[in-house]
Amino acid sequence: MPAPAFLLPSHPLDPRRVDPQFAWEARLLRDLGGEQHLVDHDALLAGDAHAAVHRVPAGRGPFWYRGWMLPSPRYTDFAAALAERGGQLLTSPPGYASAHELPGWYEVFEGATPQSVWLPVPDAGTGAGAGTVGAGTVGAERLAPAVARLGGQGPAIVKDYVKSRKDEWDEACYIPELADLPAVERVVARFVELQAEHLAGGVVLRRFEEFTRVGWDARGPASPSDDGSEGAADGNRDTGRDGRRRAVEARAWWLDGEPVLVGPHPDLPGCPVSPDLSVVRPLVRALGCRFVTTDLAERADGSGWRVVEVGDGQVSELPRGIDPSGLLIALLAA
Repeated sequence: MPAPAFLLPSHPLDPRRVDPQFAWEARLLRDLGGEQHLVDHDALLAGDAHAAVHRVPAGRGPFWYRGWMLPSPRYTDFAAALAERGGQLLTSPPGYASAHELPGWYEVFEGATPQSVWLPVPDAGTGAGAGTVGAGTVGAERLAPAVARLGGQGPAIVKDYVKSRKDEWDEACYIPELADLPAVERVVARFVELQAEHLAGGVVLRRFEEFTRVGWDARGPASPSDDGSEGAADGNRDTGRDGRRRAVEARAWWLDGEPVLVGPHPDLPGCPVSPDLSVVRPLVRALGCRFVTTDLAERADGSGWRVVEVGDGQVSELPRGIDPSGLLIALLAA
């Protein structure tokens, strides 16, 4: 079998060039002798997968995708369009959904991640142009049983199957008290309204946990803090309202059950982290997905690291300031 080639998103204004966000990865791949081809991400989101892959040589494969997130239905279309041209994505559509969406990975990681419940939303967005989900779609009659399953009291956060609205912390992310059902409904409604057509899968309520935080800006660390009073939004990731106080968080990249790159979360480039992966390793293997990431945050009480997010490695951002060559070499050899 030939070495895998990489599929990267093209520049929105020039389909012959790589998207600027992925230009540095493209340069590294060229230096490593990796083959790469361009796909049109906008066409994928619009539901025209055949147009999106028309620049990919027929009969070539297997492929790793390294690009922007795709809704799971669009990834399925992507894989099918490549298959019609004789190509194969090394991450299957079911594997992508398992790692990319919380309901796909939560059961495996339950106990190692904040307690969560979710409510599917019919016709939730599948990408640009999919239509807007009404803010009243998840009302009190659906939220009350979900709140009860989460324990009925205490703080929580709201997100969809993939992302939160952490930049709108007070209005569309943090729920101070689950017992206040009108407040729960208000925060959830605002979250759904802001996500609009980008709402992925449904609404997730996630138990709030306190994580160690550090003052951080572009110059590096400032004053550390462990009060954790705002938690971490994506599975309790805290950016802080001033944009500087953030949960101490690490991202581990796994290929075939082994960690091949460990570093800071992209929100904290350069932040020194040293997560304990002993609990996570068997869980990643049990998930059974070839290429995944795990985001981990350190508990404020010092009792260990918690998984705050699992992701498909193809659409997970690399932090600046670290050398991903080892990861790319491993992917080329997979």
